[in-house]
This record gives sequence, C-alpha cells and structure tokens, in this order.
Amino acid sequence: MNITLDKKSGVPLYIQVKKQIMDLIKEGSLKVGTKMPTERELSQELGVSRNTISAAYKELELNGVLKSLQGKGTFVAEEAVSWKSQDSQKKIIKFVDLALEEAVEIGIETDDFLEIVTNRVKEKKELMDKTTTAFVECNIEQARMFSKQLTKITNMNAIPLTVGELEVMNKETIDKLEKCQVVIATFNHVNEVSNLLKNKDKEVLGISINPNLESIVKIARHPSTAKFAFICISEEFIFKIKSALERAGLQDFKIDYFNDTNEDKLKNLIDHSEVLIVTPGRYKDVAKLNAENKEIIEFSYILDESSVKALKSRIIEIKYQKNHN
Repeated sequence: MNITLDKKSGVPLYIQVKKQIMDLIKEGSLKVGTKMPTERELSQELGVSRNTISAAYKELELNGVLKSLQGKGTFVAEEAVSWKSQDSQKKIIKFVDLALEEAVEIGIETDDFLEIVTNRVKEKKELMDKTTTAFVECNIEQARMFSKQLTKITNMNAIPLTVGELEVMNKETIDKLEKCQVVIATFNHVNEVSNLLKNKDKEVLGISINPNLESIVKIARHPSTAKFAFICISEEFIFKIKSALERAGLQDFKIDYFNDTNEDKLKNLIDHSEVLIVTPGRYKDVAKLNAENKEIIEFSYILDESSVKALKSRIIEIKYQKNHN
C-alpha cells in the first residue's frame, strides 16, 4: 500500500496512516469494496506496531469509511470525498438538472422552480434552528463541551446531560428531556442511553468524536522525559485522555493526572510541572495560578464533521415526519 510515514514529524503515526488511507480512497486508488490488508500485514509493511494500525482502522470504521466483516476482513465501505469536491458538485448539479427538467415538462416556470427550491431549503433550515436536543455524556465537562460545539455548528439548542442524571431521573432532568425532540450521545454511550430512555419516547442518535489533532501534535513535540500535568474536572475524562494518548503512541510520556478542586494542591502541581495540559473547563483555574507562565496546551475532543452532517440530515428527516403526520 502506498503509505509513507514520517516518524520525526511529531504527528502520531496512527493519524498519518488514517489520513493517507483517506487520501488513497479520495484519489481512487482504493475503491468501495476493496479488501484492506490485515492489521498484522500492514504493520509489517510499514514497520510500525499493530496497535498503530488497529487505532487507524478503528477510527476509519467509526467514520463509516471502513467496514469489518467477521471472518472475511476489512473493506472500504464508502468513498471518502468532500462535498466540495468536483465530483460531488457534479452529482448535485445532475439532481438539480433532473428536477428542473421535470418541472419544465409539467409547466412550471424556471422562476417558480427557483422559488420552490428556495422555500424548501428555508423550511429545512428552520426545522434545524428550532430543534432542541439533549447531548448526553458520561461527565458534565464533556457534555457541556459537545453541547456547545453542536450548537455552534448546527444552530440547534443543545442541552448538556450526563448518564448519571438519566439514571437518577429527577424532576429537573425530566423537565429538560421534555423540551427535547431528540437525544444525542457519543456512539460508546448510545445503547446505554437508549436503555435508560426506553420509556420516554425519545429517539437516541449517535455521533462520533475525535481528539483534537492540534493538541496531540503539541504534546508530541515535547520530549517524553518532560514533566506534564494534565488537569481536568472528572475521573472519566482522565480515562478517556489516557486512551487517546495511548492510541497516539504517547503512552510513555510522564504525565500527572489531576482532577481535584483544591487550589493549593493545584498550585503545587503547576509549580512542579514543565508543561500543563488542561481541558476547557479548567483553563481559567490553571491560567490564574500559572505564575511562571508555563506552556498551557488545551486538550479537547471535537465532533466528527462527517458524523455531524449525517446527524443533521437524520434530525431534519425526523422533524419533518413528525410535522407531517
């Protein structure tokens, strides 16, 4: 496979593998249905660990680009092309041309056709703008972070909730859920959230997330011997970050993980660390106590772009069906 890795670039190897596989699909070297090398075969070919290939394949599967079939192997599932690409634009233009031809044949003037299309797009957009959704995560820090991202990207009103709140299901949580047309959770929590809401008549939709690549690259540029401190709010986020750094090949870095709210303990940790990694929810706390102006790397997860697009399409479909039933 035509993949070249730069082990000195600072970019985690699994991300380089993932990106280059995407590029090979975009340029047509890998086509839909192509069987991929096994993790062992590709790791031997590229001279990297099997874990590196496994991490790249798993992320591509989450994005719907690859699909594993038990006993058969891993295959290219879809063409990873941007909607901005020329081929995608041509496909949309063909749909528009067909609709316009159909309209003209039944006597609709072109100006009237344009008005129909404009009104339809406006209607669909308004459906999204008026949507209220709950974003459920295992901890409030991530729930708030993803709710904010989703609101910014889609104009929906996203309310943060935790799995723990759904388990307790007090009046405040019930009131929040009643305002929501749909509930969104990261894919690793979809089944759990669905079971907790099985009597609430709420459709639960899944979404993919990815570690912020810029944060990982900034960490990787430091020597593994540097003294890092990772400061966040919850124990669950610590577990998630450890997994992300391990997948990025940074498991040997010396990192002290901290989620205590005690200011004296936090100041002591900052004073004895060289590089500070913080989640958005702890940035202000750390910046205030960072008297020596040590480097602060903000670490966050971001919603997967392709997953958000699929989510928007599904929500519009759900709301449209409900409004016309």
